[in-house]
Amino acid sequence: MDNDEIRLELRREYPDAIEDVWSALTESDRTARWIGTWTGEPGVGNTIMLTMTAEKGSEPGPAVIRECDPPKRLAMDLHNTDEPTWRVELTLTPHGDRTVLDFVHRMPRPDWDTSDILKGWHFYLDRLGAALVGEPGPEWDTYTPPSLEA
Repeated sequence: MDNDEIRLELRREYPDAIEDVWSALTESDRTARWIGTWTGEPGVGNTIMLTMTAEKGSEPGPAVIRECDPPKRLAMDLHNTDEPTWRVELTLTPHGDRTVLDFVHRMPRPDWDTSDILKGWHFYLDRLGAALVGEPGPEWDTYTPPSLEA
């Protein structure tokens, strides 16, 4: 790994088939249940606009799809106004009748603490898990992550 880059890695296992988890990661009506809605034409090289609806006042932001191999892998570059591009990689692996999600967030090494970013990804992956079983997800103001160690 490049010393100028950090890599946040999380692994989750969900009690759902890989196709269902893939749909929850890629279909706007399903992403709305845990992270936010998106508009645009999906496809490698295309830019979609993602609105993170669990964050009050969130404006749509561009996400460029870099890799898409249904139902196994999705990689996107998220562009933030005041920050460098974040690469987010999601890899799904079937595990019996369950699915393992390996989540990686790569970004240039900042000069500030990244624990809130890690907490945020725990938050969203917990919301994904809740959405998959039809339960309400956690709210940010009262959220405590399972661990701040990636």
